[in-house]
Amino acid sequence: MTDAAPPDSDTPADMRSAGSSAALEVLREVFGYTDFRGTQDEVVEHVAAGGDALVLMPTGGGKSLCYQVPAIVRHRAGRGVTVVVSPLIALMHDQVGALDELGVPAAFLNSTLDGDDARRIERELLAGRLVLLYAAPERVLNPRFLAMLDSLHERGRLSLFAIDEAHCVSQWGHDFREDYLGLSALHERFPGVPRIALTATADAHTRADIVARLQLEQARPFVTSFDRPNIRYTIVEKDDARRQLLDFIRDEHAGEAGIVYCQSRRKVEETAARLAEAGIAALPYHAGLDAETRRLHQDRFLREDGLVMVATIAFGMGIDKPDVRFVAHLDLPKNIEAYYQETGRAGRDGLPADAWMAYGLADVVNQRRMIDDGTAGDDFKRLQRDKLDALLALAEATDCRRVRLLAYFGEASRPCGNCDNCLAAPETWDATDAARKALSGVYRFAQHGRGLGADAFGAGHLIDVLRGKLTDKVRQHGHERLSTFGIGADLGEAPWRAVLRQLIALGHLRAEGDYHTLALTESSRAVLRGEVTLRLRRASEATRGRSARRAPKERASPLALDAAAQSRFAALKAWRAEVAREHNLPAYIIFHDATLAEMARERPATPAALAGIGGVGARKLEAYGEQVLRVLGAGG
Repeated sequence: MTDAAPPDSDTPADMRSAGSSAALEVLREVFGYTDFRGTQDEVVEHVAAGGDALVLMPTGGGKSLCYQVPAIVRHRAGRGVTVVVSPLIALMHDQVGALDELGVPAAFLNSTLDGDDARRIERELLAGRLVLLYAAPERVLNPRFLAMLDSLHERGRLSLFAIDEAHCVSQWGHDFREDYLGLSALHERFPGVPRIALTATADAHTRADIVARLQLEQARPFVTSFDRPNIRYTIVEKDDARRQLLDFIRDEHAGEAGIVYCQSRRKVEETAARLAEAGIAALPYHAGLDAETRRLHQDRFLREDGLVMVATIAFGMGIDKPDVRFVAHLDLPKNIEAYYQETGRAGRDGLPADAWMAYGLADVVNQRRMIDDGTAGDDFKRLQRDKLDALLALAEATDCRRVRLLAYFGEASRPCGNCDNCLAAPETWDATDAARKALSGVYRFAQHGRGLGADAFGAGHLIDVLRGKLTDKVRQHGHERLSTFGIGADLGEAPWRAVLRQLIALGHLRAEGDYHTLALTESSRAVLRGEVTLRLRRASEATRGRSARRAPKERASPLALDAAAQSRFAALKAWRAEVAREHNLPAYIIFHDATLAEMARERPATPAALAGIGGVGARKLEAYGEQVLRVLGAGG
């Protein structure tokens, strides 16, 4: 990537140097915060001055401010409207609602609007009254919309393009959207309008694709740390996964908001029903539900406290809910990018949160089979296998999970002390002999089963033979006569499943066909010959069952409120809930929990003191200041 594009050519150097102070003024006046976080200030100053940027920042890291603040700064300087390209209707609605609360003129154009509303917003756009307009890529590339942008550009009123979820442009990424491929037209048609592309998840392949496909070769890259230290990563071996999930929620997150991801619609429905039967408020969300039901469930999740959404990956992108305390996976995601983005929906407020996953042999087999049976080209399949291997290595890791996760994105780190492996080091054992027995069993099946329908010999049958179990199937195929029959009787079924899972994860076995028939790979030869020593993870009770427990002092509220402040905090939350209902908005758009907690702790008694609380900008002080002070005054 070459040097950054120059700032607006007609922006003098002294004006560019003032950009930082203008941005800080916007941050304080509009958003109510005194300082930027991390690299936000560098990004904002560069983009406000007219430079192109590629921003990689974790979910919850404050990406939105990186284009919202420059949009306001440039609009105040007479530059016009910022067009935000996003595939996410939920994000558009959330952010426009939040900007409206802040007094920033913003709107969205998407399929949820009727014709009259869409035309009204178009008039606002052409009249120059909007600071930000959110639209999906297919809308932005529509000839009629482009004609409106032409009109704005001719009048010098087209300020900035912000391309959110930029990884969607990459065919190597985990969420490719074909409509994104046309967005290079923005640079070709409006070469003088700066662009900022943003994403939370992109490995080296995806980053290169973003740069090439969006013609961002001259953009300045900003890559912040991918670490989310407030998230605890835990991966457990499946042993009645729904029971494990229920235990996890009851023990760790009773009454708290969370998201549970499942691969199939049926599993979503069954899991949501199981949680509801156990007294946990849970709703299903998947593409098979009608649009009105999906909208209703999503709105309830955003507006109600303590609701658990059980969903396929169709749910979650663009959800800005800050108080999601856990994200759980009952099925293995496709790759680390998907896992990272989905788990990143937890703890956006910076408070402690959990990323919990139950993982088993069938997950490994199914993910490998989906890649092998797909219609993609060989190069794409090879890359997908590499990505899956990286995720499997994370799942099977015996060292710090965060170190491995960050290393995938090219970031060096030290053991975190806040993942299951750091908190309770897993036990490993020399499984070389067991692995050779398993591989020998697969080899004997192939020798003995020629012409006998060997496609029926999967993991379960192999374990029965190794343990010496005389099942009907064993007798039917004469496998009790194999030399491998009973040679693994010293291990139980669960340890054998763990061995086979890890052999498949390591690439020494593969599963083929509808029956998941086990077959040897090229690398299995070295194991069979005793040239490789395998130390595998032994499933402990903690790993197979409940998650690693958070110590009591860590489970204590990080808000550090005494009894009186807790009472004021509860009163403020009750007041916020009433206001949110009146405004038909999620409560966190009025004020985040962290802001209410600071109010409760500091108990400001004047408007000036209240203005010093993080998250209280000028518009919110004007709209809610008297009410907040009244609630605090009555709180004792």
